[in-house]
Amino acid sequence: MSGKITDNLGRSSGLVKAASSGAIEWQSVVTASTMTAEAGKGYPINTTSNACTVTLPAGSAGNQVQLVDYAATWDSNAVTLTANGSEKIEGATLDLVLKAERSGVTLTYVDSTQGWLATLGINEGTDALTPAPYSIDFLVIAGGAGGGGCDHGGGGGAGGYRTSTQSMATGVAITVTVGGGGAGGVGSPGPSRGTNGGTSSISGTGLTTITSAGGGGGAGNLAAPERDGADGGSGGGGAGMSGQPNGVGGSGNTPSTSPSQGNDGGDGNYTGGSPYPTGGGGGAGAVGADASSNPGNGGAGTASSITGSSVTRAGGGGGSKTGGTPQGSGGAGGGGAGATGGAGTAGTANTGGGGGGSSGDTGGGGAGGTGVVILSVPTASYSSTTSGSPTVSTSGANTIMIFTGSGSYTT
Repeated sequence: MSGKITDNLGRSSGLVKAASSGAIEWQSVVTASTMTAEAGKGYPINTTSNACTVTLPAGSAGNQVQLVDYAATWDSNAVTLTANGSEKIEGATLDLVLKAERSGVTLTYVDSTQGWLATLGINEGTDALTPAPYSIDFLVIAGGAGGGGCDHGGGGGAGGYRTSTQSMATGVAITVTVGGGGAGGVGSPGPSRGTNGGTSSISGTGLTTITSAGGGGGAGNLAAPERDGADGGSGGGGAGMSGQPNGVGGSGNTPSTSPSQGNDGGDGNYTGGSPYPTGGGGGAGAVGADASSNPGNGGAGTASSITGSSVTRAGGGGGSKTGGTPQGSGGAGGGGAGATGGAGTAGTANTGGGGGGSSGDTGGGGAGGTGVVILSVPTASYSSTTSGSPTVSTSGANTIMIFTGSGSYTT
């Protein structure tokens, strides 16, 4: 076997025969998806049907392994190189890939500091080895909505809650957008529905964009459409109305995503006389409760262990009624409670929790909690290239980035 070969600086070494040194013993064509290489051997690897992961042996200085693209298919099904135990490849413990058509490489073990280095390559350009893609876990939560205003406002819906795991190449800039919490509805003389929360998202080249919708605002005690909770990631709670139909809860998972990002808000329930109970805002994990003789509670959020411990986020805001107790409780995961008199309780910041509904003519709805975007990457692959000042920590083998404002991470 011969070919024009170049070193890692792209310099031609002319035509040489791989077996001319007498040190490499060529093996049968490899078609398996995994194999363990041995020092002093060469392997033609056929990836026509599948990619192949090659585990390099524990090395001694001067050991060599040669690999070559048997069928010109490494560009579609790459060969991934992984080290043996704590050994290194090009000075690191990261996996590397061979993905150029008709490429080949001679790997030489140097020492424990650098491990295996590419000392000769065919058709590889300036570097025979490139970093392997790695998986990133994402949690994307939008801003929660504000609760409804005036003397009996509905609970605000939680921000949309979405997760994703994606394999990313190195050098990709991931743009992170974090949605703000919606404002609570105003009180007398202009009772109004709470404002929807802001959208959160991740995007980048080669990345499937993930967008979570802001929560839907809690209803105010006015005619349609204010008496109905707004649609959103999770829907806002509807109002209990006198002299007209009760308000209905807003729809969750709007716009539609799969799997769902949130749940519907609860309906209001006026049956005559005070106290006009309203529905709770929907949460990521459960619908907002319909009002009965008392206001509905906010829907519960959803738990995630992306940071290394289980945390519940995106709870809906509690509904309210005209004065007194009980008022609707906020859903687990940052939902604000409905007011016992005056303004509703705000959703918790950086959870996407919905704000609680107001109670009392001058009361305003509680503001929605701001959203959050969290990334978890293998620490061995973490680049440390960020903007927007995320909070960075480690858990086990992963590095965690918590974005409470917009920014970026470059893989």
